[in-house]
Amino acid sequence: MTHRSEFRLLHRLRVRWAEVDMQSIVFNAHYLMYMDVAITEYWRSSALPFAECMKKLDGDMVVRKATVDFIRSAKMDDILDIGMRFVKAGRSSLVFEGAVFRGEELLATGELLYVFTTPHATASQPVPEVLRQALDAFEAREPMTQLHAGRWDDLEPLAMPLRETVFSHEQHVPLEILSDENDATAFHVALTNRLGVALATGRLVFLPEQRGQIGRMAVLQALRSQKLGEQVLLRLLQHARHQGLTDVMLHAQVTAIPFYVRHGFVVRGEVFHEAGLAHQTMVLAL
Repeated sequence: MTHRSEFRLLHRLRVRWAEVDMQSIVFNAHYLMYMDVAITEYWRSSALPFAECMKKLDGDMVVRKATVDFIRSAKMDDILDIGMRFVKAGRSSLVFEGAVFRGEELLATGELLYVFTTPHATASQPVPEVLRQALDAFEAREPMTQLHAGRWDDLEPLAMPLRETVFSHEQHVPLEILSDENDATAFHVALTNRLGVALATGRLVFLPEQRGQIGRMAVLQALRSQKLGEQVLLRLLQHARHQGLTDVMLHAQVTAIPFYVRHGFVVRGEVFHEAGLAHQTMVLAL
């Protein structure tokens, strides 16, 4: 008997009017849509953002087969939980199982079979071993990220491409100001996944009078709900305390103010604009 505890519950929804028929029963095709959303959240929760990881692997995955076993019907206004788990990998295939629950009640299960390929291949390709290992590790509840800390010389290959992705490509910050002379003497942190893809980064610049400034905080857009920025921030603050700093300040983008407030930072002064974006000075006493 399939049970909720066997799956990672990755998506919760309320059944909408557009998803049901005249009897207020969900159309069969929507169960596959629910599972498609869950598989997207599976990649996010495993710290394996799909687009970036496929680029790293020079590969792609396409659906070969999708099946659903309908057990009971979902109805209008039901609250559904959608679960997903990785089952196995073949030579060139990856198999995931999904399940739809209404509370503890199982409504449907499904199997999604993907084949691994490459952008220029005309046939399926072997699943990379590093991807197999990463998915197995996620199912085994093992850590999916690694924190790197140290000098710019060592972390630039990780941090700089991520800065370009977040600040330049996404937020249109000029490339020439993504790095400055402070990088050479700052303490840097970068977070990577099991494929070596950089997911989050930040730095601590040392100021006069035992003060510090946190900056260049960047998290890959697809993973901003996964508390990766928090891991980076806490490591920077740990180092600041270890160095005996009395306080740290930062220039937060206004959309990030609640994040820093949750970690004890307080607002100072008025909102100002930097690189075309609204910022707020914030300070944390150590």
